[in-house]
Amino acid sequence: MTTRQITEATFESTIQDNDIVLYDFWADWCGPCKQFAPVFEAASEKHPDVVFGKIDTEAEQQLAGMLQITSIPTVMAFREGIPLLMQPGALPANALEDLITQIKGLDMEQVKVEYAQQLAAAEAQAQQPQQGQTGTGPADIPSV
Repeated sequence: MTTRQITEATFESTIQDNDIVLYDFWADWCGPCKQFAPVFEAASEKHPDVVFGKIDTEAEQQLAGMLQITSIPTVMAFREGIPLLMQPGALPANALEDLITQIKGLDMEQVKVEYAQQLAAAEAQAQQPQQGQTGTGPADIPSV
């Protein structure tokens, strides 16, 4: 399967409508992004059961900012709607292949339990005033 161009409008639905999704955040001016592009494309051909999406950070600045993308290329991985990884840097082909194999091999029931615990902890922390503050601060987002 070839890669898909992803926009802010299709970001969430792509994650929700597919089992495994990998996103590559890139920009046309980025040298490492250009080096990583054929690696990402080759992996998409090798794994038709995985959705590979490309997000142009220049065209999708609001989405990249919302996701706190500070370095490109960055790969984000999701399975069953759960964020699993945010990895900056151009991965070599074997590292990307290992990543995909690990994602496919995850015990998703255990991942769901751990993710729910992370969300509950973040919510509980958001409900407590920070020391020295009168209100609550922004909730900590579980790491992906």
